[in-house]
Amino acid sequence: MIKKSILLGLAVLAGNSCGKIKKENPEVSKVNTPNIIYILADDLGYGDLGSYGQERIRTPRLDQMAQNGIRFTNHYAGNTVCAPSRASLMTGLHQGHAPVRGNNNNILTPNDFTLAKMFQKAGYTTALMGKWGLGEVGSTGEPSVQGFDTYFGYLNQIHAHNYYPDHLLKDGEKIRLNNKVILAKEGYAKGIGGAATDKNEYSHSLIIKEALRFLDAPKQKPFFLYLPLTIPHANNEGELTADHGMEVPNLGIYKNRDWPEPEKAKAAMISLLDADVGRILDKLKDLKIDRNTLVIFTSDNGPHKEGGVNPDFFDSNGALKGTKRDLYEGGVRVPFIAQWPGKISPNSVSDLPTAFWDMLPTYADVIDYPLATATDGISFLPTLMGQSDTQKQHDYLYWEFAESNHDAQAIRSGKWKLLHIYKSDSWELYDLSNDIGEENNLIEEHLDVFEKLKTYMKEAHIYDSDYPLEGEPVSPTNL
Repeated sequence: MIKKSILLGLAVLAGNSCGKIKKENPEVSKVNTPNIIYILADDLGYGDLGSYGQERIRTPRLDQMAQNGIRFTNHYAGNTVCAPSRASLMTGLHQGHAPVRGNNNNILTPNDFTLAKMFQKAGYTTALMGKWGLGEVGSTGEPSVQGFDTYFGYLNQIHAHNYYPDHLLKDGEKIRLNNKVILAKEGYAKGIGGAATDKNEYSHSLIIKEALRFLDAPKQKPFFLYLPLTIPHANNEGELTADHGMEVPNLGIYKNRDWPEPEKAKAAMISLLDADVGRILDKLKDLKIDRNTLVIFTSDNGPHKEGGVNPDFFDSNGALKGTKRDLYEGGVRVPFIAQWPGKISPNSVSDLPTAFWDMLPTYADVIDYPLATATDGISFLPTLMGQSDTQKQHDYLYWEFAESNHDAQAIRSGKWKLLHIYKSDSWELYDLSNDIGEENNLIEEHLDVFEKLKTYMKEAHIYDSDYPLEGEPVSPTNL
């Protein structure tokens, strides 16, 4: 089969109206080479933070981060599940072009240009601490091959389900932990997923410790720290040893709440995540580098309903419809907060539609890197800098999901959102400006909009033999 990563670049340049091969927004004044920290939560919903409407789970540090910087209300993940969402983040390509579009066959190739490779080429020290999910040790997707000078945590996303594993990985080597694990004996998690019978070392805390150690280490160059944390993902194999999969060292302030145990654990996980983001921000202040560090916090997709939790209990998707594995807003719209003291105006809010594939050109703009690779993204540095009058906007944002009988496509253009649900062969058109909950299908009233967005949808999708949409022949002739 012809390497799709080679063809994708050609296709994006030739056929994608949003593809860019030269620098965006040259009128934005350049800044000194800042440090960059990108913090990615796992399955955190749009409504799980206080600054996005959450009333029962306490997230004071992230709420303060929003007050100190800018909060986006229309930011989107790359996809509705883990690996493809992260692939869109790393490569700057939406899911119609990305090299990984599902949780199977999720290995980046040597031809894929990543955020980390860009920062390396720009003279940055690069580090990954957390969950990768885009290639194992010895593969072409291993972080050390994809632009990271050092990494620590999980490479396999099923292994990452377990918060008390018997080992983590550091630069290709196993770091043994003082936990005793039972591995799954069947299903997709066989031999990889597991749960601990003896829980002593909590992986999330070890990842944060390693990140703080990295920040403390002397450096001669600016750094890019990618922190894809595992909280609040469930351990899907938690039933091997416990009643639920929301693994957390203690329930903290939620211990005595009259809530189901999994919900108390979920709240404790999110508050722990919040506190540890606070520790990262405090470390930057202690090192006196906070004013030269752009910190971004977001989530890889919408809230899950695994591990014994019900996303409706905390209203985790807020006013949005859908959850993880849906292409409704609740599956892909995520919180996004950016802080950069002295650069980003405090207590700012933006409703600019942005997505994971915008990060590559945005970061290229931030560090003045001459990006020469195809991307579906647009730099939103002007919006970060409070210069929205010079901000370019997308013709559309596009997603597709072809996995586990969930085949669907979705596209947003301005206020309009079109979905194609393959299982029911249905088309749904929503006006998000007054129907954020996607309740009123307006196709019959707006056939012209429907046809226009269908055209965009066809334009955005390039066939991928690893992830064919329902009805697409599994044949390289589609390439």
